[in-house]
Amino acid sequence: MRKQYENPLPALLYKLFVYGFGTLCVIYLVAPIVIALMMSFTSGQTLKYPPQGFSLRWYEALLDPVRSATEQTAAWNSLKIAGLAVLGALLFAVPATIGMTRMKRSSVSTIEPLLLAPLVLPSLVYGLAALIVANFIGFQPSLWLTVIGHVVVFGPLMYRAASVVAQGINPSLAEASTTMGANWFMTLRRVTLPLLLPGILAGAFLVFIQSLDNVSVSLFLADAKTTVLPLRMFALIEESLDVRVAAISGILIAVTLLGLLVARRVLAPRPVPENS
Repeated sequence: MRKQYENPLPALLYKLFVYGFGTLCVIYLVAPIVIALMMSFTSGQTLKYPPQGFSLRWYEALLDPVRSATEQTAAWNSLKIAGLAVLGALLFAVPATIGMTRMKRSSVSTIEPLLLAPLVLPSLVYGLAALIVANFIGFQPSLWLTVIGHVVVFGPLMYRAASVVAQGINPSLAEASTTMGANWFMTLRRVTLPLLLPGILAGAFLVFIQSLDNVSVSLFLADAKTTVLPLRMFALIEESLDVRVAAISGILIAVTLLGLLVARRVLAPRPVPENS
């Protein structure tokens, strides 16, 4: 029989597109991060690439309580808002996840899009709308109003992460706990919440990072006393191209990478021990 040969051109073009385009995307995503880190170690007086020399002076400047008092206050405000946003998201996302698992599929299909709607709505539009509504009912921009806005906009991230985990939980486990005599609270504490913990932690990380980095909602809902870090970074760039912006970016990048490593370590599936 005559041996048939396949045309290798389609496979070659496919690999060229996937690996070539994928490499370009990775470079596009990683290159700005690397450049920002390099500029944060410059010994020069302004943001410039390539950096002039190597120095830690700008990281030391961020620790100066006199020179960087405004930046430290903004960082503390951002951390408070992000932490409170995580707590607020927990209060609504976890009960919503548990409740949705006990509802009929038709009801879930109707209600779930409403819970996830803030993820689709542009946060800039929501921030402006929230400011108008707050003024209409008599509330002024403040830290707490900013926290509420972050919970509304980013809380669905925690719900989505927890609901993905909840879909893989066998409902018979809670039923077995009830059959064995446990009340609803003990079942929630000893069975449901431990099983949902990976999704809750993943959602908390997403909410915290998104809240820490948000500009649009904070721009409309924060008052003049509540200076947040992203807005302060924009002000530093507009005023003088301050290199401390790159140093702040370097710290945020390090915190994010550390959080990803910790999350991967904590949320990694544990191997099931074999019975001897």
